[in-house]
Amino acid sequence: MGTECSCLAASPEKAGKEKLKNSKIIFVVGGPGSGKGTQCEKIVQKYGYTHLSTGDLLRAEVNSGSERGKKLSAIMEKGELVPLDTVLDMLRDAMVAKADVSKGFLIDGYPREVKQGEEFEKKIAPPTLLLYVDAGKDTMVKRLLKRGETSGRVDDNEETIKKRLDTYYKATEPVIAFYEKRGIVRKLNAEGTVDEVFVQVCTQLDALK
Repeated sequence: MGTECSCLAASPEKAGKEKLKNSKIIFVVGGPGSGKGTQCEKIVQKYGYTHLSTGDLLRAEVNSGSERGKKLSAIMEKGELVPLDTVLDMLRDAMVAKADVSKGFLIDGYPREVKQGEEFEKKIAPPTLLLYVDAGKDTMVKRLLKRGETSGRVDDNEETIKKRLDTYYKATEPVIAFYEKRGIVRKLNAEGTVDEVFVQVCTQLDALK
């Protein structure tokens, strides 16, 4: 038994890949205010997928007080970016933990650049689909300003919102183009109501069965 354990310990990557090779993995990309978070919640309720956001995973790890959490906290306090390898290790660990019970995985707001997508495939598995929750710039600005009325978030003002959207578009266009070549991008018109958008989501997910 000892040899088997040491073998797995030596390569969590290999063990993780094996465990996740038949999983449905869906990247969910959409700008701030596109409504992707709400759509992810609805997918979880209807389809039994596991919703993973890299931001939530990082926060949870920091709050846990683990060794990894302490290192992450120090990096974030300096305003530096968390290394991609660390983010991917956390994603893989979270996915492997749920692999036996989850119908699939929603990787929320990822990848933000092509390299992140490539590394995800090397370390974890290729995505099944990329859902692109696409709302127009004006719509997203309006939604975020409305949210700002109640959220009290300092970044929900018009000038900051426009900057965030510019950053998002610059980062996302190459990602969408990269996966469009593979034919796995499904663009959703996110201008309508939550339910109207979800009808489009269901059409895409039902086609995966």
